Amino acid sequence: MTLACCGLGVATAQAIAVGPAYLLDRGPRSASPRSIAVHEVEEEVRRLDEALASAQRALRGVREQVTRSTPVTVAEFIDSHLLMLEDATLVDPARELIRSRLYGAEWALQQHRNTLVKVFEEMEDPYLRSRRDDIDHVVHQILDFLSGGGEEAGNADLRGHVVIARDLSPADTVVLRHRGALAFVTEFGGPMSHTAILARSLNIPAVVGVHNATRVFRRGETLVVDGETGTVLADVDARILKHYEDRLRFLEERRRRLRRLVRKPAVSRDGTPVALLANLELPEDTQTARDNGAAGVGLYRTEFLYMNRDSLPDEEEHLAAYLEVIRGLGGIPLTIRTLDLGADKRIDSAPTGCPPACNPALGLRAIRLCLKEPELFTPQLRAILRASAEGPVRLMIPMLTSVQELESVLSIVEQVRRDLTRDGLAFDPKLPVGAMIEVPAAALCAMAFARRLDFLSIGTNDLAQYALAIDRTDDSVSYLYDPLHPAILRLIRMTIEAGRAQATPVAMCGEMAGEARFTRLLLGLGLRELSMQPGALLEIKEIVRGSRIPELESAVGTLLERLDDEEPERLLAAINRMGT
Repeated sequence: MTLACCGLGVATAQAIAVGPAYLLDRGPRSASPRSIAVHEVEEEVRRLDEALASAQRALRGVREQVTRSTPVTVAEFIDSHLLMLEDATLVDPARELIRSRLYGAEWALQQHRNTLVKVFEEMEDPYLRSRRDDIDHVVHQILDFLSGGGEEAGNADLRGHVVIARDLSPADTVVLRHRGALAFVTEFGGPMSHTAILARSLNIPAVVGVHNATRVFRRGETLVVDGETGTVLADVDARILKHYEDRLRFLEERRRRLRRLVRKPAVSRDGTPVALLANLELPEDTQTARDNGAAGVGLYRTEFLYMNRDSLPDEEEHLAAYLEVIRGLGGIPLTIRTLDLGADKRIDSAPTGCPPACNPALGLRAIRLCLKEPELFTPQLRAILRASAEGPVRLMIPMLTSVQELESVLSIVEQVRRDLTRDGLAFDPKLPVGAMIEVPAAALCAMAFARRLDFLSIGTNDLAQYALAIDRTDDSVSYLYDPLHPAILRLIRMTIEAGRAQATPVAMCGEMAGEARFTRLLLGLGLRELSMQPGALLEIKEIVRGSRIPELESAVGTLLERLDDEEPERLLAAINRMGT
């Protein structure tokens, strides 16, 4: 085998592509310091305004290319960028810098961009922190037009090509896909970056975070992009190329086979039913969940209602969003998580300011913030209860750490029930209330939570992060993030056993639930409800339908007994071979 080069990055989708490389210069653009004379101020403001208008027109043109068959995630990203371009807070401060500091338009915009990005970089939540990309991409578009460009993306015929770029905006992704791009490789980005999310939505092979990709790969050379492993190979020999071409055919057949499972039940070979639910980010994602056969929604995140705005969402806005989801789901259950924001994710419209946290992951966030700021919490609770009159709804509380916190929450919920009754507003008096178990303290006290709640849901992302004392988004320590760590498996098992002892259902809604290699392990641990990103549902269903639960429970029991003496990965591999 002869390899000219190999790139490693972050896998984004279970897809593979083979095609010639096309190098695109779409990296983060920056401006150089430039001062102007007083008499040039209005001309610089005019240049900035014209560039802004041109960027708006260009993005609206891209939006028109989004067809009805395109996943809603794509349109949502572009719409969010259009809203940012139309928001006065994006450019007004740059205009002020031109007038007060005599900065050139490019430098003024760059300085305001730096201020905005700093706010996002201080956020603890990886998804929200990655939204700094929105700022970069929108500012990039305006800078393109200020520099006289702005029309680069999408002019070439890219049919069958692998696009190599420093970074791609959602608009770039749509245009390039429309022009026939087969796959994407970028130098920047992580699993929650725009390119990664859009790649998963569109099932486009993509690998992000490949350092120096634009310098390592050459235009025209044949590349293999393996979206499953995060590998990019260049100049492979015939034997390796055939291997991937065979793999492509296999994956295509597998996709067709999985689609046949959409309407089939998620029942194991021994007759055990397993509820497979979807995690949703936005109201428009309901169709994707239904298309993939979701039995319900196990986690509906509500943070989008609070972000990028100057005022808090009121009760009616909350209610409208929840009713849209309920109607879109067509009668399947919906689990709404109350907001998970905190001191690290500043809400400009919050009633009282929160000082920056020294360690945001351990600070005033989620239910802690809600209990401190009832103006945030009560309208959302009222809307969730009112929505429960229109369809099957469950209420889920994040980040609980003590029974005292839980009692405070339940007291507020009960007060909201009384208020709604007084106001003559309908709601489900039996609305199930549950909690996310995502803090080790909550897992250790799971019996007490299970005794007081209608359901529990394990959030493995934070549970592993807190139990292992690592930031999984920090490259220097992310290698320590291991869902198979004995401590994590024991915390999961402890939670499941607490639920079983109290006859309280236990689900899992963290990333672990959507990773196929963990499915048999989770079934053997006793989980019967898994919630995941919609694209993973059919693969997980296939595994469930091919499994025998009693055999898995016996094998996992043996695994737990030997965790301290043997390599967990080896034990997991043995369990997974049981389904082959």
